Amino acid sequence: MAKKRVLVLGGGFAGVGCIRRLESYLKDDPEVELVLVSEDNFLLFTPMLPQVASGMIGTRHIVVPIRDICKKTTVFYEGRVKSIDPYGKAANLWGSRGRRGVRIHYDYLVVALGSETNFFGMGNVERHAYTMKTLDDAALLRNRVVDMLEQAENETDTVRRRGLLTFVVVGGGFAGVETAGELMDLLVDAEGRYPHIRREDIRVAIVEALPAILPGFSEKLVGFAHEKLTGRGVEIMPETAVVDFDGEEVIVKGVGDGSDVRSIVTKTLIWTAGVTPANTIKRSVLRTERGRIVVNEYLEVPDFAGVFAVGDCASLQDPSTGRPYAPTAQIAESQAKTAAHNLYMLMRGGRGRKFDFRTRGQMAIIGKRAGIASVFGINISGFLAWFLWRSIYLAKIPNLEKRTRVLLDWTIDLFFDRDIARLRAVRRRSKGGEYKDLDEVDDLW
Repeated sequence: MAKKRVLVLGGGFAGVGCIRRLESYLKDDPEVELVLVSEDNFLLFTPMLPQVASGMIGTRHIVVPIRDICKKTTVFYEGRVKSIDPYGKAANLWGSRGRRGVRIHYDYLVVALGSETNFFGMGNVERHAYTMKTLDDAALLRNRVVDMLEQAENETDTVRRRGLLTFVVVGGGFAGVETAGELMDLLVDAEGRYPHIRREDIRVAIVEALPAILPGFSEKLVGFAHEKLTGRGVEIMPETAVVDFDGEEVIVKGVGDGSDVRSIVTKTLIWTAGVTPANTIKRSVLRTERGRIVVNEYLEVPDFAGVFAVGDCASLQDPSTGRPYAPTAQIAESQAKTAAHNLYMLMRGGRGRKFDFRTRGQMAIIGKRAGIASVFGINISGFLAWFLWRSIYLAKIPNLEKRTRVLLDWTIDLFFDRDIARLRAVRRRSKGGEYKDLDEVDDLW
């Protein structure tokens, strides 16, 4: 008899979490083949991306090879999903000049393709802004910050130097606040090695459309985070939205009537303001709601038996709020476990369980040895929250070697300033055939 094939699309927290749980269910079943498709051959530990951007953690220390943590998976493909054909029970992977396209048939499917950065239709912002979604993003941002320091050190024009040393982070959620805090730490550590740069020349600003940063935390914790960040020199601009960015100047306006339009001179805008489902999902025939695949309470796609969707690309209403579940890693991991259980029960003719999520809490670090946390209803702030964040996330890295490397990086940071060497290793060829730094090429193929 031919083996039953379970295909999981996506190598993030949801996809890897789902297939690892399936491995535990099906480890002794020779009649089932597990297939995983991921754009990268590693699991990226995204909560630590801001620390890679600030140079605290080595670039390779927050990535774990998928083949090391999914050892029982039968087949792994590194590639991008082009399309999903639920009628023909197949998924197609993109091909290129150096790689053949692949069509993969399946009996059961789990879609966990995550999300992409949402620029809300602002083409100039998308063209010129830096993002914090991938490992390359973090490495390029760090290079950018060091490059701005080098240029500013020898810049004699005061206004231009001020623009070089101004960094605007759009989005006051976890990613934005943690990125801003880490960037300020890097800039303060580096300042002493640049004789002509003064502390007052450096500006890091958070632009947030909501009335306050870090939505979801209590007012007291948000107030603590606000005080700590501003005390470190981070400027917070609530109820402010970005209108445009041409690479030299950010145009912002007040969220109210929009009359308060002003500009910020800067060469570096970091966009962390929103996500949108992958284009593959939007193009598919699967029923979507705001670009996310509609699933039932068992995380199964109603129109196609044996097809599940989890994580950022799945749309399921939270009964406690009446709104779809937020695209967070904690929810994605929980959905992955439920989907794996329900798929296994479907294969065995059993009964699945409804997805029921109860948050365990949330945490954020806000700069130099300070953080905030709400765990099982208990609010914690300061050093203890920072230590708790580190302890929990370190334990979540699914590889002892990587945990050790991150711990060593953190230990070294206690005694030494951040490294300011600008690495020029990420290179890609432009249309003209010349190899350039990735952050210096506007039009790439």
